[in-house]
Amino acid sequence: MFNRDLLLTWGGILRKFQKDQTIFFEGDMAVFYYEIIEGSVKMVNINEDGKEFIQGMFKRGESFGEPVLLINEPYPATAVANEDCVLIRITKENFVRLLKEYSEIHLSFTQVLAKRLYNKSLMSKEISSYGPEHRIQTLLQILKKNITPANADKLKVDLSRQQIADMTGLRVETVIRCMKKMQEKGLLN
Repeated sequence: MFNRDLLLTWGGILRKFQKDQTIFFEGDMAVFYYEIIEGSVKMVNINEDGKEFIQGMFKRGESFGEPVLLINEPYPATAVANEDCVLIRITKENFVRLLKEYSEIHLSFTQVLAKRLYNKSLMSKEISSYGPEHRIQTLLQILKKNITPANADKLKVDLSRQQIADMTGLRVETVIRCMKKMQEKGLLN
């Protein structure tokens, strides 16, 4: 999202995290802006039974966990390294000053947040109103729209069936069964 040199100029520090290492916990107060230099991160909620619900998956060049920096609330989810990764982080104070200093960056940041909010609204509607196949199909459409170039007609989904289940509120067995049906119908070609 931001130029790495700009973040370093504003006090950015590079940090390495190993796969499955927690970056911050749900309920922690936000004190840093994080951006991914290498690897990927997932934001999850974990219920009493240990079941994960994936709120979001973030990859190289994307930031995560930043909305709470602007409203002084605790993190609504836990951030975990999905694979070995390198992050750059700057303090909340420097991040807010950077946004005030660069209006074009502030606008770009606002657009990213708006897109995430829009996608969350779509998935919330799916989870509350539709069956498993429809949920999976909508998730895949959102991923395709956000990941692939506009002229591409195919998307290689780099998510496990378990991750798809965790993002749609389904059981992995249901995802496997539904994706098999979707493949038979030609919806996953």
